[in-house]
Amino acid sequence: MGANTPSAGEKPHAVCVPFPAQGHVTPMMKLAKILHGKGFHVTFVNTEYNHRRLARSRGPAAVAGLPDFRFATIPDGLPPSDADATQDPESLCYFTMTTCLPHMKKLLVDLNDTAGVPPVTCVVGDNVMSFCLDAAAAVGVPCALFWTASASGYMGYRNFRFLMDEGLSPLKDEEQLRNGYLDTPVAHAPGMSKHMRLRDFPSFICTTDRDGVILNFMMHQVEQSDRATAIILNTLDELEQPALDAMRAVLPPTSLYTIGPLNFLAEQLLLPGDDGGPLAAVRPSLWREDRSCLEWLHGREPRSVVYVNFGSVTTMSSQELLEFAWGLANCGYDFLWIVRNDLLAKGDAIAATALPAEFLEATEGRCLLTSWCEQEAVLRHEAIGVFLTHCGWNSTMEGLSAGVPMLCWPFFAEQQTNCRYSCVEWGVGMEIGDDVRREVVEARIREVMGGDQGREMKRKAMEWREIGVRATTLPAGGRSLANLESLLKDVLTASNKQKVANSNICVD
Repeated sequence: MGANTPSAGEKPHAVCVPFPAQGHVTPMMKLAKILHGKGFHVTFVNTEYNHRRLARSRGPAAVAGLPDFRFATIPDGLPPSDADATQDPESLCYFTMTTCLPHMKKLLVDLNDTAGVPPVTCVVGDNVMSFCLDAAAAVGVPCALFWTASASGYMGYRNFRFLMDEGLSPLKDEEQLRNGYLDTPVAHAPGMSKHMRLRDFPSFICTTDRDGVILNFMMHQVEQSDRATAIILNTLDELEQPALDAMRAVLPPTSLYTIGPLNFLAEQLLLPGDDGGPLAAVRPSLWREDRSCLEWLHGREPRSVVYVNFGSVTTMSSQELLEFAWGLANCGYDFLWIVRNDLLAKGDAIAATALPAEFLEATEGRCLLTSWCEQEAVLRHEAIGVFLTHCGWNSTMEGLSAGVPMLCWPFFAEQQTNCRYSCVEWGVGMEIGDDVRREVVEARIREVMGGDQGREMKRKAMEWREIGVRATTLPAGGRSLANLESLLKDVLTASNKQKVANSNICVD
């Protein structure tokens, strides 16, 4: 089936489909707003579960949309639930891969049949929602995949088969998770740093189960990239050149578009109405944001506050929570700590209630605990001196964009890879270590906030910030800005027939 042909003067219509987790919804929403600012009609596709969460966290305006920026939903295949928590990653991977395609096809057909809505001209799917390739092909439009993680993380996944061929994975037994085996050097993986250890690859490779759901899901998803009309990345060429070169070696050379830092690009391109008009209510946060954080930061000395946020998926034990808490208490600095209600591993208490009264008494007046915040605004505040992070890619890019050094405690997936690069390649990070100890947390904070190594990390972080500014600003250089214009011209607004013919998608 072919899509209707847009009439003269009709807006191009992009259908944006994020993977249903906060770390994927956030960058896809930024990209969708940029496309809207560039004149696209946008349909943003949430799962039904996340659509309800977004409405609860932000209010009805968050999902009301505009005449030319609309929301649509598809089911995720999981049992019904209204919990305010990220769904189980393994279940999400399995069910999105096995159940979403027919629903996506039907949505695209229905959009093409909707009066007053321009026909779909392109699909922008999350790279781990590769069923979008087949759905787009079914209606004869191109599909660009948005890889929302790092290029180094992408190559980490593409190296899973290499690591298996080398006999490094799967693990022989679970003892290898604890006996130092994961520190095995892996210096020759294509496109990766020579300083890599097995533990620095995306975490799903460190398993005894060759048939693991997420292991095979990720291998499948990155290898599907070969079929896309384009691959979009929220990164800088200067930051990840070896990984990008390796990606270009395995993907069609004209298909890669680096447009990061996406937050800087959005600031350059969003229309005035996006900042203060109706689209301002359209935000991606699945949790209610506490804006009192910014008020609390006002008046504090520049670079004097530790900001702690482990993202939307990380969980920890009660003991790890206590070690972080007392490390923060003992460091002597003010700190803002995002403590999600579901931060503790299943079966444990709500995280905020697990903190002892003695900790709250010891930190009174210099500590703010809250469940979620507007992270970009917090990181840009002059009071922030260091970011204690899980090393998700959004957080890493936002930290670099703010010129803030990082303390790294990765949880899973390619966060381990981002941690290694932040600490060894980019010079902006320092590891906490898997085995959390309060004295280590305290010492690392003191070093970054006041030591020689910390000063060097701050200098490097500011250098990366300036490179990001130049990449997204004209006439300073604007490489990422130029890449976006090429993406629009060559892929997302070129004729459908030309774009599909140039892709590796077979249209029935």
